[in-house]
Amino acid sequence: MRKKDSRVEIIFEDDDIVVLSKPAGVYTIPDRYDKTAFNLYDYLNTKYEKIYTVHRLDKDTSGVMVFAKNAESHRNLNQQFSEQKVNKKYHVVLTGVLRQDEIDIDIPISENPSKKGLSMPSARGKESLTKLRVLERFRMATFCECNLVTGRHHQIRVHCSAIGFPLLIDEHYGNNIEFYLSSIKRRYNLKKKTEEKPVMDRITMHAYELGFKHPRTGQEVSYRSEYPRDFSALLQVLRKYSALPDYSVYREKTHQE
Repeated sequence: MRKKDSRVEIIFEDDDIVVLSKPAGVYTIPDRYDKTAFNLYDYLNTKYEKIYTVHRLDKDTSGVMVFAKNAESHRNLNQQFSEQKVNKKYHVVLTGVLRQDEIDIDIPISENPSKKGLSMPSARGKESLTKLRVLERFRMATFCECNLVTGRHHQIRVHCSAIGFPLLIDEHYGNNIEFYLSSIKRRYNLKKKTEEKPVMDRITMHAYELGFKHPRTGQEVSYRSEYPRDFSALLQVLRKYSALPDYSVYREKTHQE
């Protein structure tokens, strides 16, 4: 059963867990600098008797998340995450055309000592593994699915940048802070006295699927979060104005299912 708030969509809930779709621009927990900023932890605590944070998504990342409603479920889910028994799939749009259909990115990651809050590839870092699969290619970008085996800080962003294909929009690990239709549409004309608005102005990453064992029943469960409007719009304009002759693995598979 799905319930919608003005900002948050509840995908599933029972006595033990609540699964939701996090909007981009929303904090998972209270921000250390702006305590008044809307965040999921405070929001859920107003709806339920008690809520427990299991994992986090960056402020500008959208997608599926799970919270626990009791201490037992919290311990169980934390253990599944720490033991890498959780299926975490992200859909991302990268800069450039990635030729390999699948890549295992096994590059250790550590904190960046010169840039607070950011991470970097480092031989002395923690073991990190991202399994990347191409879903669709465009003339100047690649749509991919990333299976996050480990869960290091900014792991997908660091790994994709490290192999030379940063997120299409990523101000810290890439080159762009916004994406405009005029960058790919030929003969783009803007009406007089109007300013072009970006198709997307946040990191091009969406937490698409989350799978784990239900903490009470032990049953394998999996939940997906539909693409938000900006992510769907980005894919739409890329398909229309930056298409390649060959269709994607993703589209072929989708039509077969």
